[in-house]
Amino acid sequence: MDAGLLGTGHYVPENVLTNQDMEKIVDTNDEWIRTRTGIEERRIASDDVDTSDMAFFAAQNALNEANMTAEDLDMILVATVTPDTPFPSVACMLQDRLGAGKVAAMDISAACSGFMYGMVTAKQFIETKAYKNILVVGVEKLSKITDWSDRNTCVLFGDGAGAAVVGPVSEGKGILSFELGADGSGGKELYQDKNNHLQMNGREVFKFAVRQMPESSVNVIEQLGYNKEDVDYLIPHQANIRIMESARERLGISKDKMADSIKKYGNNSSASIPIALSEAVRDGKIKDNDLVVMVGFGGGLTWGAVALRWGK
Repeated sequence: MDAGLLGTGHYVPENVLTNQDMEKIVDTNDEWIRTRTGIEERRIASDDVDTSDMAFFAAQNALNEANMTAEDLDMILVATVTPDTPFPSVACMLQDRLGAGKVAAMDISAACSGFMYGMVTAKQFIETKAYKNILVVGVEKLSKITDWSDRNTCVLFGDGAGAAVVGPVSEGKGILSFELGADGSGGKELYQDKNNHLQMNGREVFKFAVRQMPESSVNVIEQLGYNKEDVDYLIPHQANIRIMESARERLGISKDKMADSIKKYGNNSSASIPIALSEAVRDGKIKDNDLVVMVGFGGGLTWGAVALRWGK
């Protein structure tokens, strides 16, 4: 039984924080942010909207697109490093709010690679016929762990959620190959400190990412015996436009074949790939039978990539 995507959805808060707004908060400027990151604005959730709320809104949209209700689900996986509370999990909160019944539910902590880890985990349960329909959500409220006095990090991150319903699809469609990896020795380069603030060694993370993202993208294509030219659409983790471009150039595809939501939303960690995916589907940029590559990297250090044939 092949596992693929039956529906996608996303949610971003209404509150927009532009680069001009950032100039009033820290010593920075619009040109510096845009040229180094590709970010023009980001979305920030209000105090009364938490991680589980955004997950719920995105999940509803994905279920609607899949023409399903929560009662059709067998499992809920939520990728996040910013849960409402350490426990219960966001997945359990989401299960209850959706009315999904007493199905399996758990959170996955792989930072910006979380949605990839969730997709691959769902694939295993579906292909072994343990479960049929699995909701996978990537969601972050990074604003609550951002140090708004640190100009090197506060300009990068935003809040949001993306979701997908993963289930059985026809032969030859769905997730065809994947790669997951981690290097715990790099954990010190991107972490949450004792004050609950996000800390990042930008130089080292950049070096890691410009190597790993292109490499993983190529690996999942080569696993299939395909060539780079066979890729129809690339959805990289929306962390930095220069890192994204390194993956695109390695695959040799044109700019119009790469998702680029970073300018509007910034880095949403585990939510960035599913948000970009949902928007690409909504806008008709991904068509039936397209070969799509999704690739991400994050704290841990972790990385993950999948190649999938679009369609049911």
